[in-house]
Amino acid sequence: MHAQHQPQTSLVNQADIARNLLQANEAYRESNNAKRSLPDRLAARRECRQMLESILQVSPHQPTAIGLLGRLAMDEGNLEQAHTLFWQSLDVDDQQPQQYANLGYWALATERPVLAEQYFLEALELDRQSAAAFCGIAHAKRGQGKFDSAYLHYRKLMQLGLSWPSVYSGMLTCAENLAVAKADHELAMDAIALLSREELPHQQIGRFVGAIVRAQYDLDNPQASIFLAAACEDELLLLALEKTLMPDAAVEELITLLRREILAEVAQTAQLRDELQRLTLAIARYSDRTGYALISADDEERLIATINDSIVAQLAMTEPMDAMIGSLLVSAMYGALFHQGFAHQLGQWCLVDWPLALQPMMAASYYHRATEEAIKQNFDEKAAELCLDRVDVPQAWPSWSQLAYRNQSSLKALMASELGLDTSALPSTLRIMICGAESGQRALELAHYLDDVEVIAVDESLPNIAMATRRAQELAMSNIVFWPWSVAQRFVADNQTVHWIEVGRLPSAAMTDLSLAALINSATSNGSVVHLHTTVSDQTPGDRQMRTLIDKHGLQPSRNNLRRLRQMVLNNPKDPKWQTLLASPDFFGLGGCQDRWFRAEDPRQLRELMGLVSNEVHWKLLKARDTDGHSLATPPVQGQLQAEARGSEVQSLMGQDLSLYFLKRR
Repeated sequence: MHAQHQPQTSLVNQADIARNLLQANEAYRESNNAKRSLPDRLAARRECRQMLESILQVSPHQPTAIGLLGRLAMDEGNLEQAHTLFWQSLDVDDQQPQQYANLGYWALATERPVLAEQYFLEALELDRQSAAAFCGIAHAKRGQGKFDSAYLHYRKLMQLGLSWPSVYSGMLTCAENLAVAKADHELAMDAIALLSREELPHQQIGRFVGAIVRAQYDLDNPQASIFLAAACEDELLLLALEKTLMPDAAVEELITLLRREILAEVAQTAQLRDELQRLTLAIARYSDRTGYALISADDEERLIATINDSIVAQLAMTEPMDAMIGSLLVSAMYGALFHQGFAHQLGQWCLVDWPLALQPMMAASYYHRATEEAIKQNFDEKAAELCLDRVDVPQAWPSWSQLAYRNQSSLKALMASELGLDTSALPSTLRIMICGAESGQRALELAHYLDDVEVIAVDESLPNIAMATRRAQELAMSNIVFWPWSVAQRFVADNQTVHWIEVGRLPSAAMTDLSLAALINSATSNGSVVHLHTTVSDQTPGDRQMRTLIDKHGLQPSRNNLRRLRQMVLNNPKDPKWQTLLASPDFFGLGGCQDRWFRAEDPRQLRELMGLVSNEVHWKLLKARDTDGHSLATPPVQGQLQAEARGSEVQSLMGQDLSLYFLKRR
């Protein structure tokens, strides 16, 4: 009887295993679902592991279960264990495309893009329809710097309807590294598709989009004709103005010309016709993004002053909202509505009271600024702004739209996989301090994508702190705060420590009472990690020339002065000393110009910090990366660091643009 029923029992087991595998895969997908809460994702991961272990108890050599266990190990930062499990699965069954794809992603995680591409090709040999392997090849080619080939792979995936976040993230990275030499319809359609997706960080493709616009409008040709009617119907231009900032002097001139033509027509007809409204709105949003860097002629300023007076009169006569919308749109192209004399009267309406198409512009030009002013009142640094004219109050910089995509992970997993650290003794929640967080994009990304951290983001600019705080509130993030240096110094003076410090923008020379090295030394303890970069961004010949002129003439960082300094560069674009400056996105926003010329990073702070971490008794260099993100051998870098500490400028790391990770030993 036993022998007779054994095949039936085996079939039942196989059915159970297949059913449990399906459930384990579903639990694994849920464990990586960014829309689920952290407790739910952790519960799904535990459920997946339990199911896999139960399967392997019944069938110890089940290849799919072993491979999925490897995926769990890789997600948790256990790369060696994952590698072993993937090969163990293939030893049982070497015809599994999924395991070769897994090995490809393992190779990417260990910075071996050439090997990764080989594994993905093996996966495709077994399954020509494997989207994961095809996407992996795109990632591998991008990792090798083959951006044009990778871009075409991402485009194909996008055309197939695979809207994975990693596909769009990779495509954005490749796009910003492509050289656009001529007008290309397919590239323009790609740009429109990318700009049309609200969730993407459009700030990453500003240069790419600007190059396409430059080519389409033949802006290198002095005789090129620009037609306002054509611009009003140009979806790419309209989306670019609404969503990103294009760091291109010729494109800036195009936008300035279009704005002037709109104003001229309004002055002549006393109305803003419907066909011009979207373009006007888009230029208003773009002007706000630049901090109103666009130059305007005296006659334009007089006309705008007249329009603003008209708005004041309309408000005094309690005219309805609809009657003044056209005037508000035109005014917003030249200055923030929050800075106008009638601003307080706009507060009678809530944002949602305005027509839907106007709300993004009204939010940027008025409501967001009002919220940020309220946030500033919480800090003593607000007193320094009280003596400034409203238009001269600095604007947050850099400008960004959405957080860049990152894989959900934990800081402990990254410390284990990237730096090889033992994290078993660390607490469940780790504290990160970001020094020089600027307007907060990087800080918010870390707080959003790492599920075991609380973030303290510190910056010198109060507008940056206010904007980043507002964005955190909008994202309903409770694990991050933004502080000025004064609050951070008090925090550290209270003997508070952090597990990870990331150094972004360096403090300026104006921060005379701050030693970044001393603060970091006090804020860290045994086992803390410090991540820094060895370059100072605003030390180009053009920047130095600007600071010389500012010192010579005693200039203040007013909007007019910043515009005049920018215009000097725009009038001489072929002068060699301005070339690097013109290639920087910072130049195309007044906030960026003010940072570089009036609040430049202080190299002394970096030298002192590098002197601190060069002490091998107290600090250990864990990892070094170059500008492309490739890991370097640490002994040569350590040797250069030691030479730096001894005063040797020949082997200085300053200016080499390396990314260094240090562990505090004691």
